[in-house]
Amino acid sequence: MQTRYTTNPTDFKHYDTDRIRREFLIESLFQPDLFELVYSHYDRMIVGGIMPVQGPQTLPTYDELKADFFLQRRELGIINIGGDGTVTVDGQVFELAKKDCLYVGLGSREVVFASLQADQPARFALLSTPAHRTCPTAKLTSADASPNDLGAQETANQRTIYKYIHADGLQSCQLVMGLTTLKPGSIWNTMPPHVHDRRMEAYIYFDLADNQRVFHLMGHPQETRHLLVGNEQAILSPPWSIHAGAGTSHYSFIWAMAGENYTFTDMDFVPLDQIR
Repeated sequence: MQTRYTTNPTDFKHYDTDRIRREFLIESLFQPDLFELVYSHYDRMIVGGIMPVQGPQTLPTYDELKADFFLQRRELGIINIGGDGTVTVDGQVFELAKKDCLYVGLGSREVVFASLQADQPARFALLSTPAHRTCPTAKLTSADASPNDLGAQETANQRTIYKYIHADGLQSCQLVMGLTTLKPGSIWNTMPPHVHDRRMEAYIYFDLADNQRVFHLMGHPQETRHLLVGNEQAILSPPWSIHAGAGTSHYSFIWAMAGENYTFTDMDFVPLDQIR
């Protein structure tokens, strides 16, 4: 487990490209049979992934948590972005196809990940936040996640938004989580952009061809920077930063938020004529 610390927006203005990538980009999420996790000091969110190949993989605990087991004081959101797989929570088995989501509540002691086929392994994206109450462990398929079509071809942002963990979906303590899929020919996400000082956000980009990239925009609205992001890489977005992007091709991305406000619509939009 890596640890990433918070950044002052005034200091951020002086970062070069290498420093921005070290602080905010997670380049590796899925290695065979290896948990890849980053512990962020932004609202203590953990972002990572597991790709089981040789056999089932049990979520360990880590010294950084000072806990008897991983979810002793945490909750966990899981979205599968690979082949079919299963997640077993304290003996209860949940089958997850691509884009299905599972919420695992506070106090769950054993979480085991497995792929149904080793040659088509599942890729489980993991996002975990501290929790102070127990919500039930539950699954939601992409078909049941209230898909909402937005955008237009003229603005190159035709997309479908799936909301999984939120006030009107799978219940959680503070984690809000879903994904967005852009239609072929569309490339823009979250434009015009917004900030929300009351919570951080993480993006995991996927379904992007190997030779394509997303130009992820971040930074204070009047001091923007960009990162080039590849397939199955993640971004940590501070509360003071915009988080938007344009791809060289269409793609999908998981979004997850944690912080003070649990309301999905808590966003402070920034007009384009104020972006610098």
